[in-house]
Amino acid sequence: MNQSVRTVITGTGSYIPAFVKTNQDFASHNFYAEDNSALDIEPRVIVEKFKQITGIQERRYAPAGIESSDMAAEAARIAIEDSGCDPETIDQIIVAHNFGNVVKHTIQTDVLPALASRVKHSLKIKNPSCVPYDILFGCPGWVQGVIQADAYFKAGIAKKCLVIGTETLSRVLDVYDRDSMIFSDGAGASVLEAKDAAETNAGVLSASVQSHCGNEVDYLHLGKSYYPDSDPRIRYIKMKGRKVYEYAMKYVPVAMKMCLDNSGVNISELKKIFIHQANEKMDEGIIKEMYKLYGISNVPELIMPMSIHNLGNSSVATIPTLFDMVRRGGMPEHNLKQGDVILFASVGAGMNINAVCYRV
Repeated sequence: MNQSVRTVITGTGSYIPAFVKTNQDFASHNFYAEDNSALDIEPRVIVEKFKQITGIQERRYAPAGIESSDMAAEAARIAIEDSGCDPETIDQIIVAHNFGNVVKHTIQTDVLPALASRVKHSLKIKNPSCVPYDILFGCPGWVQGVIQADAYFKAGIAKKCLVIGTETLSRVLDVYDRDSMIFSDGAGASVLEAKDAAETNAGVLSASVQSHCGNEVDYLHLGKSYYPDSDPRIRYIKMKGRKVYEYAMKYVPVAMKMCLDNSGVNISELKKIFIHQANEKMDEGIIKEMYKLYGISNVPELIMPMSIHNLGNSSVATIPTLFDMVRRGGMPEHNLKQGDVILFASVGAGMNINAVCYRV
């Protein structure tokens, strides 16, 4: 690997759907348990408890006629414009997702051709050497795309990559499952370029990846609706929430520390942590546990930007959209300046964990 190469993010972009689905919209839903029994709790109480745990107040859903690949392409256009690069010079288009394109009201996955191929077509890139492909890695997909781009750069295989995370989770939800309130839609994109380390201090400093595929493999999966009279042939996204929480609390802080330690950066130099927007309480707990591993009991104020309150959990899109928001000054209380060291970290279906340490 060529250590004289630095992987630098030169542009970012997002597609945030305009349609807002509030918690109040769920207050009249009938929710059922995994055993198909109706929950003996008023929906408004379920919704309020959900807000207290996850921090989610509203989420965004993509309109009919807009697919995951459409959102990805729009986020990509913005990122390319932000970077100022010629699209024909892009060597790879890496699109992270979990369900491909799901036509509204059909719940049928479409990944033929790959979403990355559709994005290349939408961007009108003619260069045959621009290779588009998808990756399935659960919610950590976008971070894994960054790790792959960095590896390709250092191997001398590519010099410029477009990495995108896109998802329309609203189209694979079981409306009778209270976990359905967590998920949302969106897309985030970044242009990454190989730069000479002699000319810049910015770029990817280190990464770590872990995967546990024992009993953990079933923590997030597709399953039938909780509604007793539902069609068993139709499957929806399902999550063992407590198991996911316990897994994340045990393993994610360790992977984040491993990544930071590999970078050679002291914990005191860390300015921001962009963590997958899964659950407010869980994310806060993960950060607290990571600092405990360094013997630090008090987490620095404003270390962790959060968008989950208004955007929900859009899986692979949460980190790139959050990063784009902060870069563009969308969160006045959070800002980034040249030389700042930040950490990207995610956890999701697989179960997979990854982290990237990056200098702005």
